[in-house]
Amino acid sequence: MSMEKTEGLVIRLADFSETSRVVTFFTRDFGRISALAKGGKRLKGPFEAALDLLAQCRIVFLRKSSPGLDILTEAKLTSRFKPSGRELDRFYGGYYVAELLSGLTEEHDPHPQLYRESIDALTRLQESNPKVAIIRFELAILREIGQLPSWNVCVNCGRAADGEGTWIFSGEQGGLICPNCKQESIAGDPISAGTAAVLRRLSDESDAVVERLALSARQLREARQVVTAAVAQALGRPPKMLRYIST
Repeated sequence: MSMEKTEGLVIRLADFSETSRVVTFFTRDFGRISALAKGGKRLKGPFEAALDLLAQCRIVFLRKSSPGLDILTEAKLTSRFKPSGRELDRFYGGYYVAELLSGLTEEHDPHPQLYRESIDALTRLQESNPKVAIIRFELAILREIGQLPSWNVCVNCGRAADGEGTWIFSGEQGGLICPNCKQESIAGDPISAGTAAVLRRLSDESDAVVERLALSARQLREARQVVTAAVAQALGRPPKMLRYIST
């Protein structure tokens, strides 16, 4: 075993015994890890109040060289996810972030940029437009795992995604299909060139673009449909938490 230190976000909690828990973190330096927190269920245990869902912590753990649970030895709370107001979209959005990190990442596969995007997403869910914050995070995680669709051109003919007409997004084909290439046999969600341009900007790694963008009701509706399709394709199933988030 080797002792490791890092920052981590709690994305899952499970009971292990009367006093202990298995805690899944998405960490800055080691990706997703699962660790046994002995005494983690005690109110005055060794981890104080750090082991809450979506809590950001500084952790120390013993990393096993063989398959099995790591051992959590220390967890210090850095910040807690506490959305202001009573908008359920903000709470459910946080749980959705945890679901995607659990379902779309591999154990011990580091993604420092995705860790930063996760913390930024939770911050935006507490302070900004939750719907845009959620779409931004979905695009960020798809980019990090190599499954971000192309919003630039038609996947069939290469036509640039601009101009008039209604395009469609096909999850199976991994991108946009222009009006000239649309066929009845190809299932997909309609998307305008304007919405495709918004998704290109939200897919950018720059943080500033998120705060500047203002989506129309149509763009938000179309973006929600096509990004949901892309996430479901990557997960292999529809995401569970997303159905609780109003559109």
